[in-house]
Amino acid sequence: MKRILKVIGILFLGGLLFLWYIHEPLPEENSSAQADMLAHKMLNALDYQRYKNTRFLEWSYRNGANQYKWDKENGVVEVKWDEFLVLLDLVNTTRSKVMKSGKSISQQKESNEIAKALKMFNNDSFWLVAPYKVFDKGTTRSIVMLDDGSQGLLVSYSQGGTTPGDHYLWKLNPDGFPNSFKMWVKIIPIGGIEATWDDWKVMESGAYLPQSHQLGPLTLDMGNIKGYQSF
Repeated sequence: MKRILKVIGILFLGGLLFLWYIHEPLPEENSSAQADMLAHKMLNALDYQRYKNTRFLEWSYRNGANQYKWDKENGVVEVKWDEFLVLLDLVNTTRSKVMKSGKSISQQKESNEIAKALKMFNNDSFWLVAPYKVFDKGTTRSIVMLDDGSQGLLVSYSQGGTTPGDHYLWKLNPDGFPNSFKMWVKIIPIGGIEATWDDWKVMESGAYLPQSHQLGPLTLDMGNIKGYQSF
């Protein structure tokens, strides 16, 4: 496969980076039952049922600037940033509520902030729970042979979230536990940038969640992460 060496400034994660990157073409997609088996192996290694049974998740993003409390059972998220608090209804966003400095705002402005909160949640929650989304509606899974001879799991999203069409190539430990992925996503103009998934913590509920990710010289810290069943 042809690789193109690029130097590029990426407006990404709140900062402007100038780094040398190798652009990697997207691996060939070839969905199969074998890929589904590998995805199940990863979920089993993560003890997916404990995550599924976890009702509340809390975390933050962008050094604490974006804060979240997600009630998975009811499909509602408290999203906080700057002076805004959005009670985001994931089932029906029209039922969402917005407060600015503790006060209601106009309906027109409210719809803009709801859309912003949803976009933030889609991005920031993915960095928390991406491994658990490999069988989401609109996903396909393919096996990719990696340079070390092991099998990688390529997950492609044709719908859902804010940027359908994104692709993630998971690298797994021999037991199926994820340790990193490479990305081909719309918000980054070069493909194959790798982020770690190796800083795992066990929550009160028993679920595994990542404390941080390393993306080149950047550390993406997920803040004070929590996963629990009830208040």
